[in-house]
Amino acid sequence: MSPGPALRWLVFSLSEGSDGVLGLEAEAASRDPAEAAAIATEAAGVLAWAAEAFPEGPGPVEDGADWDQALSQREEPGGWQHLALSLSASPRFLDAFVARFGDPQAD
Repeated sequence: MSPGPALRWLVFSLSEGSDGVLGLEAEAASRDPAEAAAIATEAAGVLAWAAEAFPEGPGPVEDGADWDQALSQREEPGGWQHLALSLSASPRFLDAFVARFGDPQAD
């Protein structure tokens, strides 16, 4: 299966915790309001896909859920809008993520 449309703003990196939980993390920032809105929309799209593909989540992966999430948005000095999206993932979730969005960068 080929990946779906590539993400434009969010570049995810992949890591694995000592507990075996996989981590997908992306950050993006812009001073342009239209770009900041596009970044937020892209993050919302990733979360909407996750909720549709794995409706039992989000929840603690270490307790058996396939995915969990943390999203933060903040304004920084100079008018920068910063967004960070972290996903905790089971191997099953990671496989589906790669099929939909392509391979994340390895840490």
